[in-house]
Amino acid sequence: MNISIGNDHAGTNFKFNIIEHLENKKINIINHGTDSDSSVDYPDFVHPVVKDILNNKSMYGILICGSANGVAMTANKYSKIRAGICWNNDIVSLIRLHNNANILCIPARFTKLEDVLEMVDTFLTTEFEGGRHQNRINKITPY
Repeated sequence: MNISIGNDHAGTNFKFNIIEHLENKKINIINHGTDSDSSVDYPDFVHPVVKDILNNKSMYGILICGSANGVAMTANKYSKIRAGICWNNDIVSLIRLHNNANILCIPARFTKLEDVLEMVDTFLTTEFEGGRHQNRINKITPY
């Protein structure tokens, strides 16, 4: 399984920890994020993650910035992308179960590392329920 990850300067530490965590599980990571804490523009790191998913290079994406709002807004401009902002494990479950999210957006300034690693595991192991939820997803991008 390939997972693409992108981050701005606020998410660098989390990214390195997530990569190590997933590589220990034998998951391949495609790193599109900055490796520095110097200020950068988050959209520059979102677009490559989204393109990996749309081009079937990665199954899922993980995006990290200070609030997660910027990365989520950028990713959700693309048709077929469903990026959800999550700050706890219950929300992660719901974005997979009900929304079939394909990108997890993490607010680095509002989460703790140990919670984030659990959230990543939940995101990657929770299956979409389908059914009535698929009908709703079909209405997200009506054109």
